[in-house]
Amino acid sequence: MTKYNSRAASRRPATAGRKFSGSSRRNQKSSHRGAYIHPSKFINKATITTTETVYESKHTFKDFGFQSILQHNLDKKGFTKPSAIQDQAIKPILEGKDVVGLANTGTGKTAAFVLPLIEKLIGRPPQPTVLIMAPTRELALQINDEFKIFSQGLRLFSALVVGGTDINRQIRELKRGQHVIIGTPGRLRDLMNRGQIDLSKVACLVLDEADRMLDMGFVNDIRSIIQDLPEKRQTLFFSATITQSIRVLIDEFLTDHIEISVRTADTSERVDQDVLYANTKEEKLEQLIALLQSPEFEKTLVFGETKFGVQRLSDHIEKIGISSVAIHGNKSQPQRQRALRAFKDNTAKVMVATDVAARGLDIPNVTHVINFDQPMTYEDYVHRIGRTGRAGATGKALTFVPRNNQ
Repeated sequence: MTKYNSRAASRRPATAGRKFSGSSRRNQKSSHRGAYIHPSKFINKATITTTETVYESKHTFKDFGFQSILQHNLDKKGFTKPSAIQDQAIKPILEGKDVVGLANTGTGKTAAFVLPLIEKLIGRPPQPTVLIMAPTRELALQINDEFKIFSQGLRLFSALVVGGTDINRQIRELKRGQHVIIGTPGRLRDLMNRGQIDLSKVACLVLDEADRMLDMGFVNDIRSIIQDLPEKRQTLFFSATITQSIRVLIDEFLTDHIEISVRTADTSERVDQDVLYANTKEEKLEQLIALLQSPEFEKTLVFGETKFGVQRLSDHIEKIGISSVAIHGNKSQPQRQRALRAFKDNTAKVMVATDVAARGLDIPNVTHVINFDQPMTYEDYVHRIGRTGRAGATGKALTFVPRNNQ
């Protein structure tokens, strides 16, 4: 395949200074952390075309028999026909069945469990009846936002419990009474250890992005939390993939479950992937700036390795006149929310992120993903580029590799 070597990528912009990073030796060393990935793995032509078969849903949303206010909220959002995962998962969830749902990112997975759970909560007293666990703060926030949108006017309440925010405020929210608790495993476990969260009435547990939670090492937290839940409950697992570790959890915690798989092609097959050659961060920076100044890079997600490096890169991009935000672990939750909002509504053209943003976020219309620093594993790479090429669109991904690997 012809390497990505446009004039824009190869010329040296006057705005890209030499003071951005430290020594070349340190920079080269950092690019080789983690498992070695051969550069050929970053090159692939998208194989999905616009002639891909469109899913024909068997239901409309009105067929599910939602109560009038919930149906009104759906109508207001323009929801008429469900996506594949919604079409196949909503009815069994309404029936109280345990469900394992496999779906690509960007296919409406959150609404597939939020909508039937709202329907089942209508008219119930405000006590924790549903527990939803997600791997990252951003995904938990996204789920909470969807819950609030669809439950508008129904007097249903949710508590968002994630790290990076005031735990005392979260304790106060829990004491006020909530129908749904949405959180990350670490903060949930912290609140449980403090005796500030009562899960004895939970009738439904949802694990969203279950594969990612296991990847991030949350398995012990998950087990500890589930052990505090009533044995008689509904359990829903949603994931992009089914691994052996997830199979173990399914066998351990689900009863007579049904599996729904609406996965189509792997996300990576929807993305044109290529490499850019550079031996130092200075070289990478020069090429990156040239690319971002090109009109085709309308909405670009750039991945870096470290929190410090991500912030410096975003600041540098902003200084040369390209609107940019950063998202990483040193940001407070409100700062992360503002950055995501700016990127989603196109106030910022570029978002520079660590891998915290690589999974589960619904960021529409990302045109390009650029791996300024290589990911630790190939699986992380697939997760990163999954932010583009969504909902049937073809995306583009570029990864910087050392020139001596040509």
